[in-house]
Amino acid sequence: MENRRYIKFIDVTNRDGVQTSRLGLAKLQKTIINIMLDKLGVHISEFGFPVTGHEINYLNGNLELVERGVIKKTKLSGWMRAIAGDVQKSFKNVPKLQYLNMSQSTSDQMINGKYLGKKTRADILEITKEAILEAKKYNVKEIGINAEDASRTDIKQLIEYAQVAHEAGANRFRYCDTLGYDDPQTAYERVKLIAQETNMDVEMHFHNDLGMAVACSVLGAKGAIDGGVNAYINTAINGMGERAGNADLVSCILAIAKSSGFKEKYFIDPNIDLSQAWKLAKYTAYAFGVPIPINQPAVGDNAFAHESGIHADGALKDRKNYELYDFEELGRGEPEIIETGRMITVGEYAGIKGFRNVYENLELEFEDEDEARNILELARYANVHTQKPLTDDELRFIYNYPDIAAKVMTVEPYYEPTRSMKERIKEGDKLIIS
Repeated sequence: MENRRYIKFIDVTNRDGVQTSRLGLAKLQKTIINIMLDKLGVHISEFGFPVTGHEINYLNGNLELVERGVIKKTKLSGWMRAIAGDVQKSFKNVPKLQYLNMSQSTSDQMINGKYLGKKTRADILEITKEAILEAKKYNVKEIGINAEDASRTDIKQLIEYAQVAHEAGANRFRYCDTLGYDDPQTAYERVKLIAQETNMDVEMHFHNDLGMAVACSVLGAKGAIDGGVNAYINTAINGMGERAGNADLVSCILAIAKSSGFKEKYFIDPNIDLSQAWKLAKYTAYAFGVPIPINQPAVGDNAFAHESGIHADGALKDRKNYELYDFEELGRGEPEIIETGRMITVGEYAGIKGFRNVYENLELEFEDEDEARNILELARYANVHTQKPLTDDELRFIYNYPDIAAKVMTVEPYYEPTRSMKERIKEGDKLIIS
C-alpha cells in the first residue's frame, strides 16, 4: 500500500474552462463549482488567475471557504506564467495562496513564434528557475510547472526543462498537449519516459482538437504510473475549454474506474465520490448556458436510454446486458419536478414576500425581518451578477455564507490608468467625442 501510485484529478474548469471563447462564468458560479468539486473529491481545482484584478475578491473569498472548512478535500491552485514578476504580483493579490501552477512555453514553435527571437531556450530555463525560486519564498505547499506545447517539444529538451524545474523546487510536471496534437500511444510513451527520467509526478493536460483528449489523458496517466510516479489528469466539467475543449472530468474518472485495462489494475483517488457527478454536470451546463450533449457519457440524456427492442428487453432482464455501470452511481435516478403552475422566483427586482416564499420552500428560516432583507439584497445582487435565475445551491450559499457571497460578487476597480490614459482621464471634461 505504501508504494501504491494513484491517478488523481486536477480540474481546470475555473481556469481553462472559462477561457472558452464567447462563454464564461460569474464569480458566484465559479465558487459553487469549487464547492461541488470538493464534494466529488477532486484533488485540486485550478480556481483562477491571481494576477488578474477582477479575480482577487473571488480568489481570496474561496480561500476563506477553505479556512472555514466549507471546502475540505479539494485544494485551490492559482495559475500564472512562470515569471518571477507574476509570482510576486500573485502573492500581493492573494497572500494565502498555497498551491500554484506556473506555465512557460517550451516548443521551438512557441519560443520562436511567441517570443519572436527575443528569448532562447536557455532563457526559458533561467526564467522558469527564477519563478520557482521566487515562489518558494512564500512557503507554498505545492508547485506544478507547466510545459506549454509539450507535445511539440523535443523530448530531450522537455526532460531537461522538467529536471531544471524539479531541482529548483517544483513538485509536479504538467505535460501540456496545448493543440491536442498527441495520440494515445505517443502520450503514453512520452509521459512514461519523462516520469522515468525525472522521477516527478506528472500532470496530463490534453485538449480535444482531434477528439482524443480523454484517451490521451488516460493513457498518459498509465504512462506516469508505469514510469513509477503519481499521475494527475487535468479535466474540465463537460469537456469545456478553449477551441474543442479539455478532457471531460466524468469521462476520465469512468475510464479509469470501469474500463477493462484500468479497473482494479490502476488506482483512482480514493476521495472520488462519483455520486456527485450528475449534479455537478447539470449545474455547470446551466452556469455556462451550454446543454449537455444528449450522447455525453454518463450524464447525457441518452446515456441510459434504450429503444431498440433487443436492447430494451435485455436491459429490463438484467441491466448488465447493456449498461456498463449503474446510473445510481452517478447520482442519477431521482425524478425532476418541473413547475408548470404558479412559480415564485428571486431576481434583481424581487420583493420580500416572494423572497420569503422561496426560502420557506428551501426550509431556510430567518431570525428576523432585518436578516431576511439583508439576504434579499444579496440575492438581488446575485441575480444581477449571474444574469440567470438563481439555483437552490446558490440561494443556500448566499444564506449560509453571506459575507463571502458579497465578497466574491464584488469586483473592485483595481484598474489604475497609466501614461496617456491617465492624462486622458484627467482631461476628461475637455474630451470631444465625435
